[in-house]
Amino acid sequence: MKNKPIIKKDLPLLNDIQNLKEVFWINSNYTNFDNLVDNLPISYSDILDAEKRLKRFAPYIKKVFPQTIEGIIESPISPINSMKSKIDKIYDKRIYGNLILKRDDLLPIAGSIKARGGIYEVLKHAETLAIKNNLLSIYDDYSILAEDRFKNFFSNYIIQVGSTGNLGLSIGIMSAKIGFKVKVHMSQDAKKWKKDLLRSKGVEVIEYSSDYSKAVEEGRKQSESNPNSHFIDDENSKDLFLGYAIGGLRIKEQLDKMEIVVDENHPLFVYLPCGVGGGPGGVTYGLKFIYGDNVHCFFAEPTHSPAMLLGLMTKLHNKISVEDFGLDNITEADGLAVGRPSSFVGKVMDKLLSGIFTIGDNKLYTFLTVLANEEEIFLEPSALAGFLGPVFLSSEEGEEYLAKQDILNKRDNITHMCWATGGSLVPESIMKEYYRRGK
Repeated sequence: MKNKPIIKKDLPLLNDIQNLKEVFWINSNYTNFDNLVDNLPISYSDILDAEKRLKRFAPYIKKVFPQTIEGIIESPISPINSMKSKIDKIYDKRIYGNLILKRDDLLPIAGSIKARGGIYEVLKHAETLAIKNNLLSIYDDYSILAEDRFKNFFSNYIIQVGSTGNLGLSIGIMSAKIGFKVKVHMSQDAKKWKKDLLRSKGVEVIEYSSDYSKAVEEGRKQSESNPNSHFIDDENSKDLFLGYAIGGLRIKEQLDKMEIVVDENHPLFVYLPCGVGGGPGGVTYGLKFIYGDNVHCFFAEPTHSPAMLLGLMTKLHNKISVEDFGLDNITEADGLAVGRPSSFVGKVMDKLLSGIFTIGDNKLYTFLTVLANEEEIFLEPSALAGFLGPVFLSSEEGEEYLAKQDILNKRDNITHMCWATGGSLVPESIMKEYYRRGK
């Protein structure tokens, strides 16, 4: 790559990244939220409008997916005190404050964080089409969307998406249920069971021998050639991003019920596994509108696929890929196996994100097994990426960040939240193999 020699000289972490070492990067562009809020590309009212749309759809969701609570797609938060104690012992470090787990592995319908953005965009597209064709008004009871006349109408339209797995699941399951024809373009690292599950729901799965970027490129190309096709673009979609941002907004009500205070003296640290960036970026965005500078968000990426880290470090965003730095983009964390980050999300996160750290695949399996042993919670490998965050925060670099934010003397009051991105749909035989490997 042309810029490589200059980049190497300017970025001291790059050698470690290229040697597949775990790194902890602090974002020097991180800025006080009050100084940013007026210039952000998506407003607070945009997120509230998206939340209202999901509430309109709740009667429909309740009818076709009765496993949801009143048609609301949301996940619980679990305290994981035994896991915290075990991490302390494993790393011989004290994790200050308390540790909790956001259980997006339990999100109804699709069992992963992708249920937030993916389902929201499918529903918004369905609403737009139905209103445009005078079949629906925002004042209707949306449970009528379960009627055959709507399914017949939506069957004239196609939804397409490129995915490594979980986004394809959420979009495929929701689109097929409401009546759309669906094509999911999947990269080589997508798990076979995810492809099989999609096909069982009537989704057309198109497989590629190359990585995520190629699946997205081909899906976009095929969709553009059909006026009745809508491509859900994980790299650039504002609607996907809004669906994730709603998840950030909802955290406050949950933490309030748990009597967990978040304020200047009780900071919240959130660790989010990151692939192309839409899910963790949207959640971070929503959290920032609620908690401002009292929440500190960090992305977690595999050592083999640190796409967002390289994009932000170099300021080149989607203009570079991990392969440009000699990395192979091969990881057991299939949902995070992304070689090139979202330009849209990277630019939005440039001043909102506190930092990024990387984690090796073996540690994903170790955390998987320890969490199962200590808390009886079973996640898929990529969902464990955030667990190294509290460990890094207790390191010298982490303490430097706390000191810079003037919260070093408040670290006993920190709430650490690891975001579990998926796992409940993993077949039992495969989960047993994950567990065995971690052991």
